[in-house]
Amino acid sequence: MKWILLLLVILILFIYAYASSFNSDYYRGPISDHFDGKLFYNPVPYHQKSWLDVWRWRLSRHSRPEWPAHVDNLPHSPVTTVTKPDQIKVTFVNHSTVLIQSQNFNLLTDPIWSYRASPFTSYGPARARDPGIPFASLPPIDVVVISHSHYDHLDINTLIKLNNKFHPYFLVPLGDKTLLEKSGMQNVVELDWWQEYKLKNVTITFLPAKHWSARGLSDRFRTLWGSYGMQIAGKNIYFAGDTGYSPQFIEIRKKWHTPDLAILPIGAYLPRWFMQDNHLSPADAVQVHLDLHAKQSFPIHYGTFQLGDDAFDQPTKELKLALTERAIPPNHFIILPEGQSIFLK
Repeated sequence: MKWILLLLVILILFIYAYASSFNSDYYRGPISDHFDGKLFYNPVPYHQKSWLDVWRWRLSRHSRPEWPAHVDNLPHSPVTTVTKPDQIKVTFVNHSTVLIQSQNFNLLTDPIWSYRASPFTSYGPARARDPGIPFASLPPIDVVVISHSHYDHLDINTLIKLNNKFHPYFLVPLGDKTLLEKSGMQNVVELDWWQEYKLKNVTITFLPAKHWSARGLSDRFRTLWGSYGMQIAGKNIYFAGDTGYSPQFIEIRKKWHTPDLAILPIGAYLPRWFMQDNHLSPADAVQVHLDLHAKQSFPIHYGTFQLGDDAFDQPTKELKLALTERAIPPNHFIILPEGQSIFLK
């Protein structure tokens, strides 16, 4: 019965993919070093995974680490506003969602408050822990940045709630504007790599990453992916989004800035043969910290949704080992619990 249901789901998805292949809403624009006129691509060495690779991963998996059904967050202070003009407050919500605050300015990265990172309400990766900040406790949000179209980074239900409550500006990669506008969002700005957007004395630059995009079976590589550099109150904050390791980080440091704070993903990195082109391992993240010459870093993209074969607490354990091996002081690459904040001065 389970196999029949699985085959039925696959059939429905392929029918949807065939119908979607005639979609006229896909991005059209000039050819570049990462867009061939139809599809986006990685200009650095990259091995694109096929659906056969997905099946190979699933079938070769002897066992998958069992995650806890639910983990309580540590107690934390309530969200407060920033009153000093030279101060920045950065709060880890969880997964890849981070609240960045300065005086009279609040920004969210890849926000997801939904229970599942999935197009379905009853199937797909479910939360192992609640967001570190309840949605009702958010301050007024000025800008939301989206790194790419995967469901754990572009959660339409959360974006709709943010739009209805705050009407922020949404910064998205090339190709994602139509999706947001169809969901009722008006202030949507599409960006290509190295393009800037300015608001309230804040400059946000869309930067390269090594990844991919899709929300279905027919739209792989139809929209761009990337990372963000934010210049806020005299500080440089880098948000990596989702990425594999590449020389792009050295390029970002040289062409953009040296970060005062780098926010780097460390989870869903196993098995390496499948994940390494798209996801940093904890050791990779330490190397990125060094490549960027970041003054301080903290990890994201772990401990919320089970997306790979790493155990629940494996990314943070491996990160601590990698930091010790590279003789990096713990206060240079801190593990920030959900709902906890750091201040940049």
